[in-house]
Amino acid sequence: MSSSFDRDINRSDTASVKYDGRKNMFGTSEVIPLWIADMDFAAPPAVTRALAERAAHPVYGYTQYPDSLYESLIDWLRRRHGWEVQREWIMMCPGVVPSLHAAIMAFAEPGESVIVQPPVYFPFFSAVTNTGRKLLQNPLHLENDHYAIDFDHLEQCAAQARLLLLCSPHNPVGRVWRKPELKRLLQIAKKYDLLIFSDEIHADLIYPENKHTTLAMLAENPAHILTAVAPSKTFNVPGLNLSALMVPDPKYRAAITQIFDRMHISASNPFSIVAFEAAYREGEAWLDELLAYLRDTRDYVENYLAAHLPKIRLIKPEGTYLLWLDCRALGMNDAQLKHFFVYAAGVGMSPGVLFGEGGSGFMRMNIGAPRHVIVAALENIRKAEREAER
Repeated sequence: MSSSFDRDINRSDTASVKYDGRKNMFGTSEVIPLWIADMDFAAPPAVTRALAERAAHPVYGYTQYPDSLYESLIDWLRRRHGWEVQREWIMMCPGVVPSLHAAIMAFAEPGESVIVQPPVYFPFFSAVTNTGRKLLQNPLHLENDHYAIDFDHLEQCAAQARLLLLCSPHNPVGRVWRKPELKRLLQIAKKYDLLIFSDEIHADLIYPENKHTTLAMLAENPAHILTAVAPSKTFNVPGLNLSALMVPDPKYRAAITQIFDRMHISASNPFSIVAFEAAYREGEAWLDELLAYLRDTRDYVENYLAAHLPKIRLIKPEGTYLLWLDCRALGMNDAQLKHFFVYAAGVGMSPGVLFGEGGSGFMRMNIGAPRHVIVAALENIRKAEREAER
């Protein structure tokens, strides 16, 4: 199956943000797009088949969530992560980012503090500020090409906050948090009665030498953990906008439901539902092939940079298909970096400054593409660096 990941699929003129949005993002369409976090691989065959079968029925009316949908997720979490989830915990949501907003509005009053850990997925910031809550930053610290949580500083933040937004695995730095780290996090949360929203959307995208630990499985009281998961990153169906939020406490579920009801938000799209179920029921073999392919691409990039672009250092990811590149040795400011990659190299990546404090001088590269595309991007960067040095 892995050969299918080498196949080129033309995504231009499909209203793709990644491709048709290049000019808006970079000022030019002439870049290899390695930015927004979706992959250029076809979804698992079971997903395509399920969508085609549903499309063949000519009525696309209001749709409820069938029991089989919940069962597919429960079975997946048990099989893949060893997590026994109760049916009543599961709330279907229109994506993880809307869930973030809903949780913040439900559990932090306007003006109360919400902790984020930059550099981090940038909607974490806007979810706090757009809802009128106070942003409290607990920056990760980088030492010897390894990111870690500053627990002493986190404890200071926890004493004045209501909610922590945890990215696990972490986007963009690629950390898969270890059990001792998560246990210490839970100790701090318990001490200060801190609620944790654990975004685990990348939990299935873990490289073989690492293991994801679901935060709620470690908690003495999992009621204080809200866990977001979705098939979107795992099976490359982010445009279908269906996620699940595990909320063990019925009072918390009611509070989040009230927020969504107030905005009349529903995620019951007939196509999202069938894709969600098909992915979790039949996508496992495809995912295993994908992980092997991504691992080989990640390792290729690491070796290429070491051999040909030593001024760009890879912070080697333990999970996700996103690479965090330390470009500070190139000696450019952030505006110059963006110009260099876009106009000199013709490669469109996400600037590190988008991810907040600690992101300056970095770039995020999406390797979810046929490997020859990644090779071409690296060769473009190497050529551009040579030209710049002349």
